[in-house]
Amino acid sequence: MRRRDFIKVFTGSAVTWPLSARAQQGERVRRIALFPLGAAGDPEADAYVQALHQSLKELGWSDGRNIRIDVRWESADRAHLQADVAAALSLDPEVIVSGGTRTTTELAQRTRTVPIVFVNVGDPLASGLVHSLARPGGNVTGFTAFESAIGGKWVELLKEIAPRVERLLLVFNPENPTWKFHAPTIEAAASALALPVTTTSVRSPADIESTIVAFANKPNGGMIVLPSPFAQAHRELTIALAAKYRLPAMYGVRTYVTDGGLISYSSDWVEQYRQAARYVDRILKGAQPGDLAVQQPAKFELLINLKTAKAIGIDVPLHLQQLADEVIE
Repeated sequence: MRRRDFIKVFTGSAVTWPLSARAQQGERVRRIALFPLGAAGDPEADAYVQALHQSLKELGWSDGRNIRIDVRWESADRAHLQADVAAALSLDPEVIVSGGTRTTTELAQRTRTVPIVFVNVGDPLASGLVHSLARPGGNVTGFTAFESAIGGKWVELLKEIAPRVERLLLVFNPENPTWKFHAPTIEAAASALALPVTTTSVRSPADIESTIVAFANKPNGGMIVLPSPFAQAHRELTIALAAKYRLPAMYGVRTYVTDGGLISYSSDWVEQYRQAARYVDRILKGAQPGDLAVQQPAKFELLINLKTAKAIGIDVPLHLQQLADEVIE
């Protein structure tokens, strides 16, 4: 190659490469704060994070290239949550994905400008997070975890899997405001089946134990545990006590059943994180959260643990096994 031709080739390459490099280097990195449900290391919580990452990637957003996702794991301690919220907001995220009513409420109280996309919120209207489901207004929108009648479904399914149940224990943590959303529908459904309900708040592991032990002193009881960060953090204790006292229990989160609980009925939370990615994409492209309608769940999952059922003396009806999305043996 002659020197003149070499210079032409080199010059052409030198011009092309920096333009391509500048396009990559100049791509704006958008910061996203993520508050997933669950603790670090929890397989179910990891699945939520992966679902969000994968869906964002399919939409053209790759962590480390044009977005940066800062994950802050759930804590039952409010002081810890408040510190995490302050730390996340100090980094000026362009959008926040928030799991659960408690965390979303804390975030909404701290910022009226940063867009918040929630998942797994029980009743965003009653919680004051949005002005309406169709036109949320403000900076908050997202995906609800439950529809209003699910409390009645919990009662019916528990009675169906354990017909001997003649009274109910409803356990909730008062720091999660969604208990007010679920309690009336549970009590109405229980009343229709002539099941008296004992509604009890718990704030510590000692409360959980004393509540279940006292209730289990009489026969033919059943239990419904309402979802909350506190309940999730202490689910192993609840499951163990239910097994010890042969107490049929319904849960609103699938992880209870995969960890040894009897039965759960809930919306597909992994799918909600996939859907949240679509709202994040639209917001990063200029949409206003207040214009994005709050979506209610369309898909629900029924899980049954046959091993647990056998251990507490329950013969699960075949039709219920066939109806279940997952049966653990």
